Amino acid sequence: MPKKIIISKLGGPENLKYIDYSLKKKPDEENVRIRQSYIGVNYIDIYHRTGIYPLLSDQPICPGLEAAGEVVDIGEKVKNIRIGDKVCYASTPIGAYCEIRDFPESKLIKIQSGISEDVAASIFLKGLTVEYLFERLYKIKKDDIILFHAAAGGVGLLACQWAKSIGCKIIGTVSSQEKAEMAIKYGCTYTINYKEENVIKKVNEITNGKGVSVVYDGVGKDTFNSSIECLSFRGLMVSFGQSSGMVPDVNLHQIFSSKSLYYTRPTLMHYNITRNQLENSSDLLFKKLINKEIFNHIYQIIDLKNASDAHYILESRVSTGSIILKT
Repeated sequence: MPKKIIISKLGGPENLKYIDYSLKKKPDEENVRIRQSYIGVNYIDIYHRTGIYPLLSDQPICPGLEAAGEVVDIGEKVKNIRIGDKVCYASTPIGAYCEIRDFPESKLIKIQSGISEDVAASIFLKGLTVEYLFERLYKIKKDDIILFHAAAGGVGLLACQWAKSIGCKIIGTVSSQEKAEMAIKYGCTYTINYKEENVIKKVNEITNGKGVSVVYDGVGKDTFNSSIECLSFRGLMVSFGQSSGMVPDVNLHQIFSSKSLYYTRPTLMHYNITRNQLENSSDLLFKKLINKEIFNHIYQIIDLKNASDAHYILESRVSTGSIILKT
């Protein structure tokens, strides 16, 4: 029987359980059956496991939103995907932490030639995230100076490369000298070790007191106040995650009116609502990957049965780049 991971109850990584399961004989008419080879591990999986993002079910749920693999069966109304195709996804429905699954054709992307399944699983969700953050939410430009927190993480390393490919200067926060060196290697222009340096002071030094036009903050509670202080007049605060915890209630007038700031709390799913948006986003990501403007960094590959180890590592914030699960 195939195996999968379930969240047995909300809480720590120890609540991820490895179990047998079964599939119906045939996938539904608009679904594709995928034998998954690699599964992406992302911070949203932790939010689901802990209940920060509540899952609307009283039954154990298989987590995960990203994977890559080979098509082994198709539903009767599937039009553009064939058995044997290599595909990937980064979307709901939740349930990627498994060996075989059925998934809607409308949300699948064929992996382009020259890109392996492990690379696709390590880069797809994170790469689509950087694409919408940099190309559609706020269009970064040559010689812009932006601030990006956790620059040596999975999203951060891709952001450094993407910004460099455009000529945008990125200030990246990191927690160690090792991570600073990694971020610089991947294209970060300036790094700030937030454990040893004052982030606000360093940003002001780099920008000659002007501040940055946009802050990309996937950390949340620990960085919210400093992010606001680093913005220039009419600057944009992009809060796209909260790896350190949810931002507490804030006084909107007090926080944002002093510099006429903008604030947004975006999600990838809202930027890839249509099939056309998903295809355009993935095409640009794959183009940059094939042209070697960006490349992936896999920190560790862990067996699916040991998914709890992956969650422990990711939550510790010691990893750089991506963690993927192997079936």
